[in-house]
Amino acid sequence: MDSALLKVDEEKARHVKRVKLRELNATMDVQVELSRLDSSLKRHTGLIKRMRQSLGTDHRDQIIKDIDSLSLEKYIDEIAGATLEGIARCKTEKDVWSAVEVISALHRRFPAAFTPPLISSLSTALAAPSRAALSALPPEQREKEDSARVSRQRPLLRVCSELALVGIITDGRKRSGGEWIMKVLRELLSNDPTLSSLPLLSIFLKSYSRPYLGLTPPQSKQISAEAEPGTLSSAITNATQGEFPTLLHEGEELVEQEIRDRFKRMCEGYFDSVSKKLTIEHKRLQDQDRRNHEAYIRSGEIFEDRQQAYEKMTKGYEKLLASCQTLSELLYLPMPSLPTVSQKSDSIQIGANAISGDDEDPLANSGGKWEDEEERRFFEDIQDLKDFVPKSVLGIESDEKEDKEVAEEREKAEKEKADAEAKKLEEELEGLKLDGDPVNGRKDGTAEVEMREKEPDGTITPTPTSPAKASSPPLSPQLAPQGPSQLLTALLARLPDATNRVMIDQAAIDFAFLNSKAARKRLIKFLGTVPKNRTDLLPHYARFVATLNRYMPDIGAELVALLDEEFRYLQRKKNVVKELAEVRLKNMLYLSNLTKFCVVPSHLVLHMFKVCLDDFSGTNVENISMLLEGCGRFLLRSDETRERFGTMLELMRRKQSMQHFDQRQILLLENAYYQCNPPERTPRQLKERAPLELFIRHLIYDVLAKKTIDKVLKLLRKLDWDDPIVQRALHKVFTKPWKIKYGNINLLAMLTYDLQRYHPAFAISVVDQVLEDIRRGLEQNVYSTNQRRVAAIKYLGELYIYRLLGSVLVFDTLWSLVTFGHPEGHPLPRQPCPMDMPNDFFRVRLVCVLLDTVGMCFDRGTQKRKLDNFLVFFQYYVLCKEDLPMDVDFMLSDSIEAIRPKMTMYKTVEEAAVAVDDMFNAALQNAGLSTGEDSGEDSDEEGERPQQQDEEDDDTTGQESSNEDRTPSPDPVIVLSTQEHLGPSEEAEAEFEKELAKIITDSSAESRKVDKKAAWWDSAVLAPNLRKKRADEADVDAGGDNNPDGNSVMQFTVITKRGSKQQGRHLLVPAESALAVHTRSAQLQDKVEQQHLKRLVLDYEQREEAEEMKALEVRNRVGAIKIRYVG
Repeated sequence: MDSALLKVDEEKARHVKRVKLRELNATMDVQVELSRLDSSLKRHTGLIKRMRQSLGTDHRDQIIKDIDSLSLEKYIDEIAGATLEGIARCKTEKDVWSAVEVISALHRRFPAAFTPPLISSLSTALAAPSRAALSALPPEQREKEDSARVSRQRPLLRVCSELALVGIITDGRKRSGGEWIMKVLRELLSNDPTLSSLPLLSIFLKSYSRPYLGLTPPQSKQISAEAEPGTLSSAITNATQGEFPTLLHEGEELVEQEIRDRFKRMCEGYFDSVSKKLTIEHKRLQDQDRRNHEAYIRSGEIFEDRQQAYEKMTKGYEKLLASCQTLSELLYLPMPSLPTVSQKSDSIQIGANAISGDDEDPLANSGGKWEDEEERRFFEDIQDLKDFVPKSVLGIESDEKEDKEVAEEREKAEKEKADAEAKKLEEELEGLKLDGDPVNGRKDGTAEVEMREKEPDGTITPTPTSPAKASSPPLSPQLAPQGPSQLLTALLARLPDATNRVMIDQAAIDFAFLNSKAARKRLIKFLGTVPKNRTDLLPHYARFVATLNRYMPDIGAELVALLDEEFRYLQRKKNVVKELAEVRLKNMLYLSNLTKFCVVPSHLVLHMFKVCLDDFSGTNVENISMLLEGCGRFLLRSDETRERFGTMLELMRRKQSMQHFDQRQILLLENAYYQCNPPERTPRQLKERAPLELFIRHLIYDVLAKKTIDKVLKLLRKLDWDDPIVQRALHKVFTKPWKIKYGNINLLAMLTYDLQRYHPAFAISVVDQVLEDIRRGLEQNVYSTNQRRVAAIKYLGELYIYRLLGSVLVFDTLWSLVTFGHPEGHPLPRQPCPMDMPNDFFRVRLVCVLLDTVGMCFDRGTQKRKLDNFLVFFQYYVLCKEDLPMDVDFMLSDSIEAIRPKMTMYKTVEEAAVAVDDMFNAALQNAGLSTGEDSGEDSDEEGERPQQQDEEDDDTTGQESSNEDRTPSPDPVIVLSTQEHLGPSEEAEAEFEKELAKIITDSSAESRKVDKKAAWWDSAVLAPNLRKKRADEADVDAGGDNNPDGNSVMQFTVITKRGSKQQGRHLLVPAESALAVHTRSAQLQDKVEQQHLKRLVLDYEQREEAEEMKALEVRNRVGAIKIRYVG
């Protein structure tokens, strides 16, 4: 109550301001002395610039001051344009009123020079957009254009509404501008099939419903559902006026009573149309939801395009619902009742014999008349011409009068009720007709109430329209100066190109305006002479005939008679088989499509079927097959023809079993029969799963996405991992990557990596199962599992990227893909292999998928050499196949170019074989050098063993050794382990111990003071010159020399001291002596320990760095960024 009274007070304050400004504008007594006005260019330019920026409250005082002090005569046009730009920047109510005051000041000074061009510019800016221009734009661009237009026109409409109230925009002398505003709004709403101009009406009603419509806030917003849209607002207004003090007397109103009533009826009619549109969209949304549910039951998933269409439809419905609710609140009208359809489980048919819940015929339970929803819409959703064409053109007024007279004779009570409703409806129609704007001079006004827009999906969009805009299609052909004959010729020339539903429906509307007896004859002749090779036109021509047949029945009857005569002629020419085969096909297809549109009488098509069945041989077998394929399903499931056509089908099956047909005819008949009457199938048995398993599958298959991976991980961790049922369900889901979207496989691998921290055994089992699936695929090589194999290979690569397995397994898999199943693991050119035939290129695809996934990781160190070696052998493997298909060739070239863009590509098998031999020879020769040399700089993040290359080279050496057409490999180099040379033998060790004990026993007292833990040869300190000399000769000391006698010796340095000066003397000791052997052993042990300490330090640093990288990766995972760090 308080809020309503507050609104009334605010409205009174606005009314007082408008009345004062209106009186001021009406006096026009502006006295200006021209001599005192400033005419400087600088001040005029500043004023225009300031007006372009905004006419709001910030610049109001300065602008009005300049208007009163400047001459302005020479700049009227520029000021009018600047005013239009400044209005567009007025956002608030204060800014709008400021702009009105500025315009009023200019109006009072220049009523003839300024006001008319400004009003003309405002009218142009508020004009409705061109439909042709909008229809040419794509939907996204059209939506952007509508949004920009609405935001541009919103402040203009508010300012114009105020100008009409203050006497600047007028409909005539001593009249307000209400008619002008109503005309602008009508044009905007009538030319808006997408309802994009609804926000403009809402903005207008929020601020100006009281002065233009006479609406005042009700005491309560509880509105009865029984109230009708045409009378509710007036009733509420009357009730409100009883509760509140009278706001204004009629003499104080700024808009005439007649205009207010017409304006209110127009808005209520528009709300009624929007309500109908909302109801239609609500039903469409429910139908689409039901179809999505059925599709989900049938296929187990909802395809992405269907899901996107549903989301788009939902978004549009919610937007329309919000707009309708806003209008309902502003007009104080009740919302329409939206039907709620409960989805029953028996409405979803699974299989052919699903139980529908009612006592229908079993034939109907196996499927409806139509194969899918699209076919049903094509044959059943036919437009009604009276929605687009005047009744006088269709000639149906006399028929309606006759029907009304018959109804009056039958029941007078019904007549009186119908007359009362008709009178009421006529009054509402007459009220809306008064709003018409006879710009184009059209006399027919039957389409003034609402405009029905046919959208691409076949739904109707009702919006109020003006008489100038009657319907979605034009009411008459655009080439008006031409005669009917030329227009009909152009229409018939367009028909062969009308290959969709929208074009053929438009052609039917165009023909309705050219309707005459001569035109119908020409049309029938044209439709009866369709080229025999254009059978694709027949369904559309049948729809064209069905659309016209409702109001021009002679078209359908004469065309059916023409086709019947052609059928009889073909029956007489049964012996002419090849020459008339295409004519028979066209005749049967034409009749079948017309039958499904109910243009051909059922008795006629059944008679044709009986004629062909009586002579069940030759061309009649093909005729029956085409009839069954064309309209057999429709006839068998229609209530009118079900029994008779079912009997004929049984008779046909009996004759087929008794007569002898060739294989082609038998195949034709069987296919046609089962197409119109498919066999009964048992419903697909759904696998029963525990609720917990269903929850896990829902998380992985439905919920898992980049934005939800953390949520899924938390929910999975909360499961009872000790429960074997949970473990089995998780193992199934995580080891079947082919059941999720291909783009989500990396997310599944990321989840496995995250779970590996808490359940390492689970991650190991997943990797084992994936490797086993890849191996099984290589062994079985079944075509139906190819998609699974691609997903498994992709999954394996993603598991490597997330460090769940090492590069050893990746390279093992790569080599297995190119060698498994071949004799001795050696592919031979063009040689058949049961598991990998030369014309089977699927393994090439698998290798490319794996290379695309992990190839970029092998770009340095040992892994780079391994991948280079594999790519050489992979080229040889590819060349052993037959010529690659184009798609596989492109896939291969793209994969290699991505990881090795400069790699040499071999053209022949011989070149590749030589390269493979060279690669293996180089690998064998470098095998000894590579062992033990790979330090931490070459090891990747998994810490794999450096001997991996040697093991793979040793394996592949045996594969290549049997190739007889290539040069033999050199003798294998035997590489002994370096551990054998790290110390002396056991005998030398025992001898050394004995000598050492003897030296210790015979040493002096000073020698016993020496720390026995330190070796005596390391206790002495060398002089700097000796140390440098010894460092220079370290290689000689470590490796040993050969003396002139040819014996291997080791060089020692004996330190002597004379006074305070140290001297060194070289001593050659035989390498076989205990001292030399022990010294060598100690040196090697020190070197090994040094290397070990170095590796420990490097590993410690790498672990710390890996932990930092891992923490950074966890932080970045929220943004779904996959980061791989190479140490």
